[in-house]
Amino acid sequence: MFTKVNSKVVSIDLVAAGPIVARRGAMLFYTGQVWFQPHQTPGVGGGMSGMASMAGRMMQGEHESTMIAHGKGTVHYGYRGLDVEIVDLSQGGELRVEASRLLAHTQGLQSSVMSSTAQAGGGGGLRGALRSAAGSVATGQGMFTTRLAGVGAAVILGHGGFIRLEVTPDRPITVDPQAFAASIGNVETTLRSTVSLRNMGRTGGEALQLDCAGHGAVYVQASEQRL
Repeated sequence: MFTKVNSKVVSIDLVAAGPIVARRGAMLFYTGQVWFQPHQTPGVGGGMSGMASMAGRMMQGEHESTMIAHGKGTVHYGYRGLDVEIVDLSQGGELRVEASRLLAHTQGLQSSVMSSTAQAGGGGGLRGALRSAAGSVATGQGMFTTRLAGVGAAVILGHGGFIRLEVTPDRPITVDPQAFAASIGNVETTLRSTVSLRNMGRTGGEALQLDCAGHGAVYVQASEQRL
């Protein structure tokens, strides 16, 4: 569906792929007859309610404004010179990625927003939520994650290119949280720290690690630079 033009730009034929959802400002140029309209990501999920749901609505800045492209033509997408990587879900599956790292996806993928604590293994109760939130601040990861499910393709953004690492039950992987970009399949991520919660924001490097277990794959950018 998506085609890499170079390391920074992808193109897609709307006739073959159908409507495309992309972050606002990502369209570089197009040929043919194409029109755009605003698109809204569904609200926060992952079992959140009450104050958490309200917080999710207040933090929509973590979920970039998107536009949907229709028509008969070819659209080229890129964003701020960041590297792009195409994630193939043509056989179906699930992608979890921060909204800031999501460039575009086919409309066949159903999009929703979930709490990062729902997948980050922060532990139960208020203490677990606070630990996960503190970890999100320390690593630069948001408190909320975009979930794409179904059949289609997506494009993610990062610095320095990407490495795809397979995760199996007998081969878990540990990555730097700042290098972690996205996961597909049934991958559970658990933030692990070798320092106390009080000192978490003052440390970096290998003091914080992200354990990835289950069955699927993770995408790691070749940099610890934040978006």
